[in-house]
Amino acid sequence: MEEQVLSIINDIRKSKRLNVLDALKETDNLRTDLNLTSFDLAELTVRIEDEFGVDIFEEGIVNTIGEIYGRLAK
Repeated sequence: MEEQVLSIINDIRKSKRLNVLDALKETDNLRTDLNLTSFDLAELTVRIEDEFGVDIFEEGIVNTIGEIYGRLAK
């Protein structure tokens, strides 16, 4: 699961010409640490839902990688 999320985030970052990441930390903030915009978060949501069948924002705002992992683990 972690590798798939990393791959999705790196795809989004590549499209913005940002460097790819080797790893994610659970404490990484999607906006401030990973530099994702609202548009990027919408793409992230769609890609994760396609991959895992889970809408990570269904239960409210998600701010960190750890929160994404928690929603996917349910």
